[in-house]
Amino acid sequence: MEKLTIGIIGAGRIGRMHAENIVYIPNVKIKTISDLFIENAKLWAEQIGIQNVTTNYQDILNDPEIDAIFICSPTSTHGSIIKEAARAGKHIFCEKPVSFSTEETKEALEVVKEAGVKLQVGFNRRFDPNFKKVHDTVKEGKVGEPHILKITSRDPEPPPAEYIKNSGGLFFDMAIHDYDMARYVIGSEVEEVYVQGVNLVDPIFEELGDIDTAMTILKFENGAIGVIDNSRKAVYGYDQRLEVFGSKGSVTAQNEHPTNVEISTKDGVYKDKLKHFFLDRYKDAYMIETHAFIDSILNDKPLVCIGNDGLQAELIAKAARESFETGKPIKLIREEYSLL
Repeated sequence: MEKLTIGIIGAGRIGRMHAENIVYIPNVKIKTISDLFIENAKLWAEQIGIQNVTTNYQDILNDPEIDAIFICSPTSTHGSIIKEAARAGKHIFCEKPVSFSTEETKEALEVVKEAGVKLQVGFNRRFDPNFKKVHDTVKEGKVGEPHILKITSRDPEPPPAEYIKNSGGLFFDMAIHDYDMARYVIGSEVEEVYVQGVNLVDPIFEELGDIDTAMTILKFENGAIGVIDNSRKAVYGYDQRLEVFGSKGSVTAQNEHPTNVEISTKDGVYKDKLKHFFLDRYKDAYMIETHAFIDSILNDKPLVCIGNDGLQAELIAKAARESFETGKPIKLIREEYSLL
């Protein structure tokens, strides 16, 4: 395939970000974007050269000129759209998670497998140059056998109540990125999950049946142990750190700042606050993952983050929620969906 025509479903923050990245990629055209509230996006779409806007995403699926789609709509719609798109012969990029139900995710993956199309799940942190360097360092054996994984993932401020209501909760919305990163970096499946969670940031989380602060302990099949701490509010910025400690040493990815300038005076040493949020911190990662998806279609290359990766992260998130609710460690019954 020499050229790729894309449709984007969802014109919210993530959909627009993907569109603005794609328009600069050679041999790729965004033909149509859909959203229930597309009137709010018409001018923006016109400015970046998108030909068609629609409120009906099926206009995209029924268009024979469109080869692939980006699903950037609410998570509750992902599973059904994946199945429809696969049956329509479209390659699929879907933002995380695939769904809030592992059963629905498995159904969607089965349809994708039967249709023979590509499905990439949007765990963008795999494509972050810093985290990928950690992954590569571990895979190359430079720190020996992994013993301990530490991930810190803290948002700069809580999301609004409307978002919390439909987010799926901290485990499926926020920590699921870290669960995927844990599998990716350690190179082993998770066999047990234990969680402690509390509400310390804002009572709205408890009112809506969610938590805002959590600690997850993971036990991997290769014997390593992982610790992940999540908070919905770090007053100093978007806190994203990762360390793998092994038998031969350790490898660490630190936070990013707008600049690396450091000012030293008699009063102290100062540098910029952390990058504020995920669109700043992971700007490059989003671009790289989009290029990877497009390259996999144009040049028939393997995907980095397949459907099974989405399923495994959801299984960990499901176990984390169960552990939080029961106060007990939860053993995972792992399922594999190859080539998805």
